[in-house]
Amino acid sequence: MQALSSHPSHSLNYLFQTRPSPHRADPTRFSVKCAYGFESAGFHSGFISSKADWQSSCAILASKVVSQQQPSADSNGGTADHVAAINGHKAAVTDLNLVHIGNLEGSDSNKAPPPKPLTISDLSPAPMHGSQLRVAYQGVPGAYSEAAAGKAYPNCEAIPCDQFEVAFQAVQLWIADRAVLPVENSLGGSIHRNYDLLLRHQLHIVGEVQLPVHHCLLALPGVRKEYLTRVISHPQALAQCEHSLTKLGLNVAREAVDDTAGAAEFIATNNLRDTAAIASARAAELYGLQVLADGIQDDPSNVTRFVMLAREPIIPRTDRPFKTSIVFAHDKGTSVLFKVLSAFAFRNISLTKIESRPHRSRPIRVVDDANVGTAKHFEYMFYVDFEASMAEVRAQNALAEVQEFTSFLRVLGSYPMDMTPWSPSSSPCPMGD
Repeated sequence: MQALSSHPSHSLNYLFQTRPSPHRADPTRFSVKCAYGFESAGFHSGFISSKADWQSSCAILASKVVSQQQPSADSNGGTADHVAAINGHKAAVTDLNLVHIGNLEGSDSNKAPPPKPLTISDLSPAPMHGSQLRVAYQGVPGAYSEAAAGKAYPNCEAIPCDQFEVAFQAVQLWIADRAVLPVENSLGGSIHRNYDLLLRHQLHIVGEVQLPVHHCLLALPGVRKEYLTRVISHPQALAQCEHSLTKLGLNVAREAVDDTAGAAEFIATNNLRDTAAIASARAAELYGLQVLADGIQDDPSNVTRFVMLAREPIIPRTDRPFKTSIVFAHDKGTSVLFKVLSAFAFRNISLTKIESRPHRSRPIRVVDDANVGTAKHFEYMFYVDFEASMAEVRAQNALAEVQEFTSFLRVLGSYPMDMTPWSPSSSPCPMGD
């Protein structure tokens, strides 16, 4: 097996030409233009010597992949340093509930209201570069995604967004420097929406962070459990606390809302004294609610994995554990899946995740057999995470072999693994007075 051959760098120059920096403009006249190219790229003899080499190899690994590159104007330094802060090589953040957002700190009487989440209509040119890294997340202040953003990038300016799509666009349009979004939960499984958006947008995974989920039962001050007629929260949070709610004697209706912190905000805004929310302790602090029960998740080992997204990839390294995420498809269905997985097994590369999603451009494959009839097969895109850096020759050779069996192959990112130690959340506590 040979590594992907190198191609003349001049064939890719047009993808990396210097473009004008973003500037302020009237939002009604603002537009974003994308440059697309169809070129093939390769790795340099098992060693990636510069960021440009890595961008060429990662962004357009296969000749059939459409690449889109945008300029990097990160005024906060190298991305690798930000990622390293949560991967066990620098001091880990121990207080996951504290995330600095605007002027939320201070006395209760002078506390400013939480920032309103961005919506599609709010998307406009980014502000001029400042000293703080701007990190987009889905939800409202007090959401677990906000805590993940604070763990990934301490002291960042967290930007709430009302949808996952808005968080992606916030980075693409330079409103935010990074996005921190969930991709899977240890109990609820994959967040399929974000897997689909990873393929739709041209952002790169530059890191990961794993956040233990600690659910609390929240209500307005003075409310007792006897007053409750319903509990509201995100569907996964309700499912993760079902048995604990029953043990607490809460024979009440369960209603799903968009996110956990949003449920707490809804109760506070509407002064609902017959309703409780399942959310974080920080949400209780932000929206003036009391914690009726702490640690009500059914399983203490409840962890959500988030990925950090940026406009530019980071340079892969070999001095720390790395993970690489790819997505691929083949015109002949799932028959090549074994061959693809063998490319990793042969080189002793461990897979940590494999996820299939419908192939949107070709969801059904029809096979005609004169003796049997017509068969219809679903077509899939396969997402794979494996434990290796793209700076390693074995990873490069594995993808060179995978490329031979696939019609589409894209590297979503090669990034440091989250190696910070964590402990399970505490066991459920009795209902407070």
